[in-house]
Amino acid sequence: MDTSPSAHPTSTATTARPTGNRRRVAASAALASAVEWYDYFVFGIAAALILGDLYFPSGSSTAGVLAAFATFAVGFLARPLGGIVAGHLGDKRGRKPMLVLALTLMGVATTGIGLLPTYETIGVAAPILLVALRVAQGVAVGAQWGGAMLLATEYAPEGRRGVYGSFVQLGVPIGVVTANTVFLLAGALTSEQAFESWGWRLPFLVGVLVLALAWYIHTRVEETPEFRDAEKALAEREKSEQNSPLRTILRHHLGTVLLAGGSFAVNTATFYILITGVLDYTTRELDMNRGAVLTVSLCVSLTQLVLIPASAALSDRVGRIRIYALGAVGIGLWAVPLFLLIDTGSLLWLAVGTFVASCFLSIMYGPQAALFAELFTPEMRYTGASLGYQIAAVAGGGLAPFVMVLLLEATGTSMAVSAYIIGLAVIALLSIKVLADRARSR
Repeated sequence: MDTSPSAHPTSTATTARPTGNRRRVAASAALASAVEWYDYFVFGIAAALILGDLYFPSGSSTAGVLAAFATFAVGFLARPLGGIVAGHLGDKRGRKPMLVLALTLMGVATTGIGLLPTYETIGVAAPILLVALRVAQGVAVGAQWGGAMLLATEYAPEGRRGVYGSFVQLGVPIGVVTANTVFLLAGALTSEQAFESWGWRLPFLVGVLVLALAWYIHTRVEETPEFRDAEKALAEREKSEQNSPLRTILRHHLGTVLLAGGSFAVNTATFYILITGVLDYTTRELDMNRGAVLTVSLCVSLTQLVLIPASAALSDRVGRIRIYALGAVGIGLWAVPLFLLIDTGSLLWLAVGTFVASCFLSIMYGPQAALFAELFTPEMRYTGASLGYQIAAVAGGGLAPFVMVLLLEATGTSMAVSAYIIGLAVIALLSIKVLADRARSR
């Protein structure tokens, strides 16, 4: 991977692709990412607000939250499975079929959570089924990211792979904004009792709309030209023992996958601390208003809609690694001021702290899709990029809210959470340095 401004490989066929088709594919990939992440994030918000009491009743509110966050983490543990299966099949059978399958699975799982009876109704079967549905969500989002990202980047025109990849990355803030908005509306339109009884289910039932998008992509979006070229090469080697993208990745490129995961864990951990861990911390420990904190999270996420494509566009000009590393440095440096501001209990300082953190997250997140895509050749790209991303999700995001609660309980200070973020930032910078050194040696 060359990090010079001009070194962002794209297929030579990109120049011949119709602009209308390219835009339709990019829009479909962005929508797929947005609705998938919406479905995924509503669980995180519900885990912070209500699922602990409904599905894991206990005498301690902290124990209930830990149980809910553990279930939240289970979805992340399942994400590599989705990435492995969809990556292997996506590199051999196509990007689009795996994306459609991921969307369908997510729609069914999220709707199922919205209809699931509570512990009071069906006893221990309730948390068991909740975990099973959360696993299905994890498999779905693990399969989705690679398919959506490759649909966008492999259709990108020359020199704009970063920008097109950022369209998929925008699905995250769009998903957060939408999930927060729907929860705010559900809370505003129902009484406290009604919200705890059935109002919290409404955001999950919206997930059924994912199925309509899956059908649209299935019928209207074409497979990427880069995959079709790679498919021909794979067909010629079909009888060779090296025809498995997963086997090739594990034998020859595992180090690159691990470095990619190590470089991104700080981003995904900090992100989930901000949207889930801080929501629990501010409402349960600092006694801040739930609706006000959700509103701050929503407003901060809106800024990412501008910052993510801006950082991606800059990476097309000056190189992915430089922009990516700048974001990682910023996250590490801001970790302590972030929680000093949050601990004031002021909505204004909460907004300032999370806004600055969100800026650094966006700087990393913008070029990340294109960076990961360029680490691997087309015939193994779905597998390699997905594995790198999902390893980061498990090591960082899935456990972050759970680790945050444990650190707060064990130490009594939010500075322990800051130290956790700083440690991940150091790992990210070391991983980025090795990736950059490898690029320069080619």
